[in-house]
Amino acid sequence: MFILSATPSSTFFTATPRVSLSFLSSSSSSSSSSSRLCSVSVRFGARGPVFPCPIRSVKVRAMAEMVQDKDSAEENVACSGGERSHSRIFLDASTEEELLAGIRKEREEGRLPSNVASGMEVLYHNYKKAVFQSGNPRADEIVLSNMAVVFDRVFFDVEDPFVFSPYHKALREPFDYYMFGQSYIRPLVDFRNSYVGNISLFNEIEEKLQKGHNIVLMSNHQTEADPAIIALLLEATNPHIAESMTYIAGDRVLIDPLCKPFSKGRNLLCVYSKKHMYDDPELVEMKKKANTRSLKEMALLLRGGSQLIWIAPSGGRDRPDPHTNEWFPAPFDASSVDNMRRLAEHSGAPGHIYPLALLCNDIMPPPPR
Repeated sequence: MFILSATPSSTFFTATPRVSLSFLSSSSSSSSSSSRLCSVSVRFGARGPVFPCPIRSVKVRAMAEMVQDKDSAEENVACSGGERSHSRIFLDASTEEELLAGIRKEREEGRLPSNVASGMEVLYHNYKKAVFQSGNPRADEIVLSNMAVVFDRVFFDVEDPFVFSPYHKALREPFDYYMFGQSYIRPLVDFRNSYVGNISLFNEIEEKLQKGHNIVLMSNHQTEADPAIIALLLEATNPHIAESMTYIAGDRVLIDPLCKPFSKGRNLLCVYSKKHMYDDPELVEMKKKANTRSLKEMALLLRGGSQLIWIAPSGGRDRPDPHTNEWFPAPFDASSVDNMRRLAEHSGAPGHIYPLALLCNDIMPPPPR
């Protein structure tokens, strides 16, 4: 299930998120506009977990190279001249056996790290199980086709690691990473039992964007698939919102070999989570400087207007109550909320903050901790 609550206003903001499974309405006024709270729901059929545990053996020092200055990142892309040629061992596989044999071959020849290879195999079997649960008569074909492309993109990045800039714009050519992510998640969504309520709110957001207004979505965060799920449910009615949204992204989805190909297809502002800021004392200053660069990039974007930014102020994914197993939004970090409010207020363009609540954990459940 996916719940969305919205309170459009240039200056009004409620620091505590309002979440409900029913339709709510309330009113509040500010100096510039009225505000209301409505719930929007989207339901999903459960398919089971499809992502393995993240690759944890990436050296922590690699985090220091998570993002680089904008100029050097752009130079990197400019010099690449498009994608280089690389092995088609995964794209040429015509059976499951050939696809998995390709992983073993690249691992044995030293071109694929063992931990990444193991993660790829786990990912394949999880994805296969989830897609087969859908009852789609083309499940075999879908799994083989999608996983061949996933493996190809993972291997491509292992050979030539991509470095994200503080503000990353979705890569749509020569390879379309956005459509790649949509195609991967699409078979996991039971659209017959999914819905978006109060679709008029999204139309309202789109109208404001066209007028040059900025929109900030203050959201809870349930799974690594949240961006694709949001986009899939809006692609028929609001494709501009689906494709133009910019997500505040934590460091792991920018360095994990199995996450990076999906991250490339989203507009991202790259930050280090406050929850893990002090995990390694030697990296604290580097992380703070990286976050400062990202905040400057965000401020520049907002000054230009017509920006749609998604942020999870909790700094991480929701977890179910250990006693009742019920899902609830993780608490928002007040300073993160206030930073976004100030950025929106001082951008020079009209700004609106919409609380966004999602419930879609069945698609890709996070680990208990």
